[in-house]
Parts: sequence; C-alpha cells; structure tokens
Amino acid sequence: MTATPSRVFVARLAGIAVFDPAGDQIGRVRDVVVMMRPAPRAPRVLGLVVEVPPHRPVFLPITRVTNIDAGAVIFDGRINMRRFQKRGSETLALGEMLDRKAELADSGGEQVVVFDLGMEQSRTRDWLITKVAVRRTGGTGHGHRWAGGGRGAARLGLRRRHGETLVVDWGAISGLRVLEEGQGAASLVAAFERMRAPDLANVVHELSAKRRAEVAAALDDRRLADVLEELPEDDQVEILGKLDIDRAADVLEEMGPDDAADLLGELPSEQREQLLALMQPEDAAPLRRLLTYADDSAGGMMTTEPVIVSPDATVAEALAQIRNPDLNPALAAQVYVCRPPNETPTGRYLGTVHFQRLLREPPPTLVSAICDTELDPLRPELPLETVSSYLATYNLVSVPIVDENGRLLGAVTVDDVLDHLLPDDWRESGMDTDPGIGVDAEEEALRGKE
Repeated sequence: MTATPSRVFVARLAGIAVFDPAGDQIGRVRDVVVMMRPAPRAPRVLGLVVEVPPHRPVFLPITRVTNIDAGAVIFDGRINMRRFQKRGSETLALGEMLDRKAELADSGGEQVVVFDLGMEQSRTRDWLITKVAVRRTGGTGHGHRWAGGGRGAARLGLRRRHGETLVVDWGAISGLRVLEEGQGAASLVAAFERMRAPDLANVVHELSAKRRAEVAAALDDRRLADVLEELPEDDQVEILGKLDIDRAADVLEEMGPDDAADLLGELPSEQREQLLALMQPEDAAPLRRLLTYADDSAGGMMTTEPVIVSPDATVAEALAQIRNPDLNPALAAQVYVCRPPNETPTGRYLGTVHFQRLLREPPPTLVSAICDTELDPLRPELPLETVSSYLATYNLVSVPIVDENGRLLGAVTVDDVLDHLLPDDWRESGMDTDPGIGVDAEEEALRGKE
C-alpha cells in the first residue's frame, strides 16, 4: 500500500468509489468498521462497509485494500457479497463515533465533540484510529477552562486548527466509549452531504433506532422528506413518531403527496388527524383526497402535483416548468394540458404533451396545438394491474387520472407502480452470494482478532 497516504480521515471516505484491480467500480464506501480496545490502545480498523448495487452493504476487510487516495479505494478483487451485519464487538466509525462527546485528558475535563477520525497504518501493518478531530464546546467538567497551549498540549499531541477545532492523539481524549443520549449527528450528516436521497436512506436504515432519530433531527425538513420517501414503512413510522408533532407536520408538507398519504395511512387514525390538522389547508386537502382511495388503486398511487399547463401556454413556458430540479424524472417527462384552474382537481383535461415533442417544436408554439388527445386518461378506482398494463402497452412513464367530470386529479408514474409491484421488503432484500473458498476464513480471522 505504498501509494496510500500515511493518514486517512474517515469522513473523507464517505461515498467514494471502490474499484477492483481491473478498474471496475463495485460500489461506494458507506462506513469504516473498527474494534474498540482497552485504553490506551487505539481502536483497530477491521474494514470498510461498501454498498454494492442494489443498495446492499457488504464487508471489505482492510487487509484486502491495496490503495486509498482522495477519490477512490482499490482492493484486491476478493469480496464477500453476503449482507454486512455488525457484530457486538464492532463499532461504525461514521455511524456511531462521529458527533460523540468526549473530554480532553489533563485539561480540566473540557468537553469536545468528535467530527472526524484519522486512521494510520502501524509497523505491524494494522490500521489504527490514531487521531481524533474535535470541536471545542467551551464546557469543562471541573469548573475551569483549559487554555489549550503550552507543553501540556504538546505532550498530548494537541494542535489548534481554526481556533475552535483540534486534531488530537487518540490517547488525549476520554469518555468516548460511553453511549450517550442526545448524541448529535451534524458531522455524520455533513459526511454524506452530497449523497443522493435513496443512498442516504440506505445508510439511515442500517443505523440503530437511536442514531436514526438523531440523524432525522439533524437533517433539514426538505432533506428529511426526501429520505423518508425512500425508507421502508416501518422506518418512516418510527422516525416520524420521534419528531416533535409540529415538525412532523412540516416534513409531511415537504413530501410528495402520494408518499405523504401512504405514510399517513400507516399511522393510527388519531395521530393522522392530528397531523393533518397541523398542516396548511392547501397541503392537507390533497392528502385527505388520496386517503379515500384504496392503496393499490390508481387514486391511491397517484401524485396530485403533476406538471399542468393551460391551453394558451407556449412550449417555452412548458419547458420552463419541467426544468424544475425538484421534479422527479417521471413527472418531468410530460405535461398535462387542462383548462383552469391549474391545480388538481383542475378544469377539464385536454391532453398530454411529452417533453420530446416540446423539444422539437418552436418555443412560441401553443401546447394546445401539439397535445396528444388520442390516449384516454384513467379513472382513480382502477386497479394496479390495469395501470401497469396501460403504461406498458403505450410505453409511457406516467398516466393522467381524471374524475367522472373529466377533471385531472393527478398522475401515476412508473416508479409508483414499481413500488407497488415489488415485494414489501424490496429495499432490504438481496441475494446472498457464495463468497468462495477461503474468503470467509480470512474475514473471520480478521474480525475475530483481538
């Protein structure tokens, strides 16, 4: 591992690609597995949690890593594809150690918060957590402040960074091993800041219930709403139930109407009504409508916020709407032409224009002149089988849903159909793969080594 830096900070590993010797990417780093040891011995790094498609965490022993740099991890090509399960003697560096409080030794008990960990390779070729990046909180456990300088600081390996942060030797902190209530999650969230919502949801799903609640508290409403939409129903209900009731209502308002309605449908009626009462009336009304439909019907699957334009809108105006980065690709694939009002339930539905047709027409063209009126919309009571057959027959990514008066109620997208066609546990399922002769034995030896 001569090309590997002498020290690697684990938060910088979050999300980086993992490659085999041929240069093929097999996944991305999601965490670092360490084994805590009695003081003053530094924790030993056992390996990496690597997420491989589709959203499956597996264990990559550190002994098989041949190179780590700023943008990639390279390993020797051998990996056990069975789902990673954390053992009782193991700790996740990102998921469990970041944001923990600790005390600086010989400093009067000054409290600090961990925001990163530095690992280095020892002379015996073991990787150890030797450095801790901490943020000073200004508190002290013994009634006085520590000045943070002088020979004592040098002896402990303390080094100032930007005034309020320090990089210290592992032996310079104490109390980190204590599992505490109210642990923050700002550093963990920051480590995965650039991760897509489905990937972050998979990370959150693998955390303990305690850490899931702390991560939810650290995320802003929009980001939390995106993550909730990608989580299994049990996780959604658990996380929402631990939020303050007012914040829970705010997060539901940020979710897509179909996802929010599905989540509300899993809650006890009293809790559901309490949340709906706290939401803005314009956000609660479509959810109440969606809750009246069967879960596996067109009405139960539809979103009430498709892209809608008036017949006098131009191609340029329609294209401006589908450029909205908050739209998922299926919703942005076509616009629905309706008479006013342009919010569901709309005026009479007139037809659909696919975005490819919009790209082929001059910007001043009226959408009413190019909309497809030949395909009939569907009714909300139709079952899942009818909707999926309709999408497959006409090669569509979404279908309009109208009421008996021809007013647009919403649209069902292909991703919503897939969510209902797949098994309930599809987010967690995956095939176990035979790891091959000798791989299990090596991994067991590493994870059992003390």
